[in-house]
Amino acid sequence: MNEQPLNRPAADDAPDEVVLSARHVAKSFGSVHALKSVNFDIHRGRVTTLFGENGAGKSTLMKILSGVIQPSSGEIILDGRPVSFASTVDAQRHGISIIHQELSLAPNLSVRDNIFMGRELGGPGGVNYAEEARQTKALMAELDEPIDPLTPVEDLRLGQQQIVEIARALSVNSRILIMDEPTSALSASEVEVLFRVIRDLKARGVSIVYISHHLEEALTITDHAVVLRDGTMTAHGRRDEIDLEWIVRNMVGENFDLGSPPTGHRMGEVALSLEDISIADVAVPERSVVDHLSLQVRAGEIVCIYGLMGAGRTELLECAAGRVPMSGGRVVLEGVDVSQLSIAERIARGLVLVPEDRQRDGLVQTMSVGQNLSLASIGAFTRWLMTSSRREQGVIRESIGNVHIKTDGPEASIGSLSGGNQQKVVIGKMLATHPQVVLLDEPSRGIDIGAKAEVFRLLAEGASKGLAVVFSTSELGECLSVAHRVVVMSRGRIAAEFGADVTREEIMAASGEAVVA
Repeated sequence: MNEQPLNRPAADDAPDEVVLSARHVAKSFGSVHALKSVNFDIHRGRVTTLFGENGAGKSTLMKILSGVIQPSSGEIILDGRPVSFASTVDAQRHGISIIHQELSLAPNLSVRDNIFMGRELGGPGGVNYAEEARQTKALMAELDEPIDPLTPVEDLRLGQQQIVEIARALSVNSRILIMDEPTSALSASEVEVLFRVIRDLKARGVSIVYISHHLEEALTITDHAVVLRDGTMTAHGRRDEIDLEWIVRNMVGENFDLGSPPTGHRMGEVALSLEDISIADVAVPERSVVDHLSLQVRAGEIVCIYGLMGAGRTELLECAAGRVPMSGGRVVLEGVDVSQLSIAERIARGLVLVPEDRQRDGLVQTMSVGQNLSLASIGAFTRWLMTSSRREQGVIRESIGNVHIKTDGPEASIGSLSGGNQQKVVIGKMLATHPQVVLLDEPSRGIDIGAKAEVFRLLAEGASKGLAVVFSTSELGECLSVAHRVVVMSRGRIAAEFGADVTREEIMAASGEAVVA
């Protein structure tokens, strides 16, 4: 790296000093009490990790501390004095920045313009684009991500977009940095880089608030832990006082697994057949991201596709759903070749996809919860350009009940839901079309263990009724849950297939993560 890291605040001599506190903070949204008299401390030069299920109030508390929203009651104390943040800009002036769970980038702008949006660097002739590009390049070097500053964000993969979001927060030189699910879209190597950056920030006196559903991962970086449950703080402790069992027990009240493969039903005929699929790399057309891959899934079967970043999992599922063109092969649904059909035509025939990026590809942010739920099945209650409100409301009510969405009602804004409940809306929307095959790309990204268990329960229930399920994951624990079969992908090919009795070590060895002696 030739570029020097941007300047950071110097470390303080009293690293355990409390720099920011929430005292008896409460927040209500209508009849929903998101926070109930919460007390929360942030220590100088330390990582405070906030654990809790989706809907526990974590993001709400962080939005209050960063000026996104105002508390209904209680106070914020900064450096021993009460403060009130009118906006995120006001909070930034006090040295507080937040990296949101859901990306807030402008996809049509460059990496440079996203990082300096709203606070452009001035020069003699206007905006100093050269200096902005220099600082952007330095930030990318600091994060070990050699992205050209002029690259449009929409051309980046999801993990790289997350890196840009992190770089934007780092560019402000904040004294308190809030990270809400910063690793949800990152590869293992990118997580290692982020943790190195966090350790560097700590050494310089920066306080970190870290929110993650990757519990074991979070334990490697945390100094203090706080658990929220139903808007109330249920536990707190130093790193030497806590472990994984402590976190789970205080989050959900019991230690439980993600379920097991459903039994008691007979699997049917082959529902989905991917035959000799090849997919070209968009950036390097002569290279294949999926290389002559074949896979069959039977009705009533749950298949897990596991692989490291770049294995080709996402491309394979998006190709099957019609979102990504193939360079060779066929997609056969219940004996019918659907390779030339559009996405909508495949949905109508019973093949649906729950995409990895729910914000960009799964939800319409300007629509309500109910409108999002009914969107994919709109043809079922539309005749001659007229929709039947009664039938639509029936679909919505059924979906909310079937997937157990916690919402203030069908008219509630989709943005008012937690990440886990938003994911259930995307799943509910696709299940409302009564599919034969459902594909899910990283269905538990950014959701807690309780919500994960609910998602996998939904998949198990669907399979027991004859639904063919294929889900991809980069988390080993999810491979050992509800899948009847685990398919390991590596470099665009199937490296191995296992039954439900597979071990972590076997999966890691097949994917290239570990070498078994």
